[in-house]
Amino acid sequence: MRIKICGITSERDARAAVEAGADALGFVFHPPSARAVTPLRAAEIARCLPPLVARVGVFVNLPQAQIHAIRDQVGLTAIQLHGDEQPDTAHALPGPVIKAFRGPVPRRRVFEYRTAGYLLDGDAGDRYGGAGLPADEAAASALAGDPRFILAGGLSADNVAERIRRFRPAAVDVSSGVELEPGRKCPERMQAFVVAARAALLSGNVALAA
Repeated sequence: MRIKICGITSERDARAAVEAGADALGFVFHPPSARAVTPLRAAEIARCLPPLVARVGVFVNLPQAQIHAIRDQVGLTAIQLHGDEQPDTAHALPGPVIKAFRGPVPRRRVFEYRTAGYLLDGDAGDRYGGAGLPADEAAASALAGDPRFILAGGLSADNVAERIRRFRPAAVDVSSGVELEPGRKCPERMQAFVVAARAALLSGNVALAA
């Protein structure tokens, strides 16, 4: 199982996330977000990361040309579409691509995207992620055990183990649950989150995709 810490805005937070055991870091390229960074800033932060840590760019309804340009500038290893993008947009981008869904979503709609990953987040209305709201339980249950399923939304060290055991995701994604304030991560909370997530794997009650 993989662990992604999203909304990284500084070298300090990036290093602390890696030291905590994160497999992937997320950079938000959506200016309304309190966790948004510019491509230049993300590129500076990315340079301090070990080569095997994934660099995921989070985009909301951006034109494909801009996504391509930012991917190349930052050195992203994956693209996450967190807006209202349609399947043809996801299919036209260079992989791997993760498509995020908010709130109730039919399983058949998710699979229309044929992307490398399917992320379920909480539905915060006009906000695109990072609101600390849990993913829809029916949608999560429908994707339980799928090797492309990434669970997000309202996760923290207090609930991640239970959510892993219940929904059997291939990866978990956290942002607000490991913060001191929006855009500022807490090293101790990141460490506790990773420990709790890994502990769920050792409990013997869950079988997860590698």
